Amino acid sequence: MLVDIFVIDGMGGGLGKAAIEHILQAGISCNIVAVGTNAAATAAMLKAGAHNCATGENAVKYNAKNADVIIGPLGVVFADSMFGEISPKMAKAIVKSNAYKILIPVSKCNATVLGSGDKTLGEHFNEMVSILKSMNI
Repeated sequence: MLVDIFVIDGMGGGLGKAAIEHILQAGISCNIVAVGTNAAATAAMLKAGAHNCATGENAVKYNAKNADVIIGPLGVVFADSMFGEISPKMAKAIVKSNAYKILIPVSKCNATVLGSGDKTLGEHFNEMVSILKSMNI
């Protein structure tokens, strides 16, 4: 059975694009569904190789409930974060999802995750791939 990985990003989609590239380079067998909070983010993740793409609040709500794993910046669980791109309904859908969540700590959500240290984004992506591999998918 193919695992459904839901990658969400906003703004320019750079974090989501990089996450997708790392997943594909690691050879993880999955179906990647990318949802952007805007068209630019969606386009960036499509170029990275996502298998399916959509944009907007309803796409986030729909895919969050159907995903096995959700990957995105930490801000996706905070309403009005990412300069207002994450609506309260989006944040709620992600938090309530039964999917395993891998949240990448970035500083655009007015929150800090203690213990995340001074890792580079590349180190966070390597840790993301390790987590996915440990899930035997």
